[in-house]
Amino acid sequence: MLHFVLKTNIAGPFPEGNKSIMFGMGCFWGAERLFWNLKGVHTTAVGYAGGDVESPTYQHVCSGATNHSEVVFINYNPNVISFNSLLKIFLENHDPTQGNRQGNDVGSQYRSCIYTSDQEQYHSSLIKVEEFQNLLIKAGYGEITTEIKGNVVFYYAEDYHQQYLAKNPNGYCGIRGTGVLC
Repeated sequence: MLHFVLKTNIAGPFPEGNKSIMFGMGCFWGAERLFWNLKGVHTTAVGYAGGDVESPTYQHVCSGATNHSEVVFINYNPNVISFNSLLKIFLENHDPTQGNRQGNDVGSQYRSCIYTSDQEQYHSSLIKVEEFQNLLIKAGYGEITTEIKGNVVFYYAEDYHQQYLAKNPNGYCGIRGTGVLC
């Protein structure tokens, strides 16, 4: 399937040397829109990850029974955009202290999460989240609840969810950051 905005194949094959990362930050429509126009991002897709059921559907995930989160999958060229740049955008554009919600979107599928594809991403995530935690505490926020795991299986969401806000510019997505910058 071709990316509606980027015209790249969202399922690969991806260019040699590219890396991938998954971020969960509430509604996956808004999360995807944050990343698709960044220089160095080859493609994005929305889907489900971190759960207990193979090949979940949107209805199953929304029921809360699968333990999946809504995530944006990002394939990027690390020679053009660094992982830490992507991580900064992730942290600054949602509230990682809200647990199983983001704004009005409530449920475990909206939890904050980082699903890494290598040890370097994993360790960088741990360090950056700890640094951001200190900034959030100074700003009066609570503890970060972001789940950080490596090698989590990604399941593509249904086609109508892919690049939803490009196809439906008036669509709702309540992603908002804390105002704290990394």
